[in-house]
Amino acid sequence: MNPPKKTLRQEGSGQASKKKKNPDGKIEINPRFGGQTRFIITTGGVCSSLGKGISTSSIGSIMKACGLKVFVQKLDPYLNVDPGTMSPFQHGEVYVTDDGAETDLDLGHYERFIDEPMSKLSTLTTGQVYRDVLNKERRGDFLGGTIQVVPHITNAIKQGMIDAAEQSGAEIMMVEIGGTVGDIEGEPFLEALRQFKSDLGPERIFHIHLTLLPYLKGSKELKTKPTQISIRELRRIGLEPDMIMARADYKIPKELLDKISRFCGVDRHAVIPAQTVNSIYDVPQNFQKYNVARIISEKLGLGALEPDMTEWEKGRIRYEKAAKSVPIALVGKYTGLEDAYLSVIEATKTAAVYNERKAEIVWIDSEKLEQKDKETWDELKKCKGMIVPGGFGLRGIEGKIAAAKYARTNKVPYLGLCLGSQIMAIEFARAKLKDPQLTSEEFDEDGKIPKSKYLVHFLPGQHKGRAKGGTLRLGAYQCKLKKGTKAYEAYEEANQLGVDDTISERHSHRYEFNNAMRKKLEDKGLIFSGEWPETKLMEIVEIKDHPFMLGSQFHPEFKSRPHRPHPLFAAFMKAVVGK
Repeated sequence: MNPPKKTLRQEGSGQASKKKKNPDGKIEINPRFGGQTRFIITTGGVCSSLGKGISTSSIGSIMKACGLKVFVQKLDPYLNVDPGTMSPFQHGEVYVTDDGAETDLDLGHYERFIDEPMSKLSTLTTGQVYRDVLNKERRGDFLGGTIQVVPHITNAIKQGMIDAAEQSGAEIMMVEIGGTVGDIEGEPFLEALRQFKSDLGPERIFHIHLTLLPYLKGSKELKTKPTQISIRELRRIGLEPDMIMARADYKIPKELLDKISRFCGVDRHAVIPAQTVNSIYDVPQNFQKYNVARIISEKLGLGALEPDMTEWEKGRIRYEKAAKSVPIALVGKYTGLEDAYLSVIEATKTAAVYNERKAEIVWIDSEKLEQKDKETWDELKKCKGMIVPGGFGLRGIEGKIAAAKYARTNKVPYLGLCLGSQIMAIEFARAKLKDPQLTSEEFDEDGKIPKSKYLVHFLPGQHKGRAKGGTLRLGAYQCKLKKGTKAYEAYEEANQLGVDDTISERHSHRYEFNNAMRKKLEDKGLIFSGEWPETKLMEIVEIKDHPFMLGSQFHPEFKSRPHRPHPLFAAFMKAVVGK
């Protein structure tokens, strides 16, 4: 008989870290901090897009620098099951974890700052909660009871936090609640937080509230009233934050911080100015200037914690030294929308910094390239390197192919990511095999082109009309590298080659290269430098006799870190700066 599942009120729920198995197979819990996970929960007020993800990530990085095991979870109030089918215009990029979860872009911040892999446990949406609760109701798990927001939905939210803490083995569980206090859809999550404090006790939860201090140009001053109202709304729900982080684009006078403390009932030392800084990677050090680790550790009974911020200080110096600008073309169809390509941009900036350069992202609209817009083409030609990122659909495709042709014929360093690798191969095949019909099955929406012309086609098991959500090839897969190629050299230099010259990278796609054309293309100079060992399908292609023209079927941007650039981005940037 299986043991009963732990409930929220049982001693040791949310138990922490460093689990090991006895000879009899049972799990032992590290007794540090009584074996109990501490939760640091972040909420936001006044308006969205204040930087809760950056703040949560920065606090998590500080706690990790104290030697603690940290895991992060995002609670998103929207009704979608996941962001996988959401438009980048609305929600930015879809970040993918090793275990194949399609998640909010904030998980990218978590991984970049904390340098720990996130997972399906790291994301919980209203859609997931209701789906799971209603599935249980349909099975009869609630014995015919009436299903209500309280207690059923709030219990599911709390159990989601507990499960993530237990299964990750976290000593510190960072939890970010999406949206803004006062949003109707966020009420169940805040009510779950209120109950959670009672369930676990206040000494195990630290609540941070991030709020905006708007600047009025007319009176030339920052205003605290919106912050006061946001705290009042929290109190209506039954929540009192332990720390307020005041966001502003201007320096915050001491008297305003005093005022926030006085009117909001939060200790003065726990009112932290969160001013805009030069780089998001300066935020952890900026927070720690105000002894954030000590404030949190005192409340949670963690003892005297002193974070080692050496790596962040080295990073700050590295970023400051990178003064010389280098223009990099980002050829896509969501131009100017940074969130749509967030991980690509961050990976590019990091690789540039490690080459003592500051990446200047030049947005190139592929539809305008398609229309032969002179101004757009002139902008592209000024750039020292070109990145064609992932994407779906036919719009702007011929413009991307034209950009790839320009990079190939003019020896401009090119990095293709997922769709960008397919674009690169299609352009090469059309030119070298002298067949302008060669294309991807994805782009033949009307089915007018013979299947023999598909250089890229549906993955086995994929087909038109199939449900979109969660049906891609998702998550980490192995790739075997070919010696003597640029891809092999890049990973070898970064010391990231695994057993038998393999690497592990994350995927998010439903189309693959057609191996039937592989021999013809290899004969013409297309190098298949990486393949999926199980199927021999192409994972990386590169062009012979070119400074750097390489495309990967996977998304290397998801594994770039501010203190460790991804090997392919690093190799691309070296080619850009002429190293």
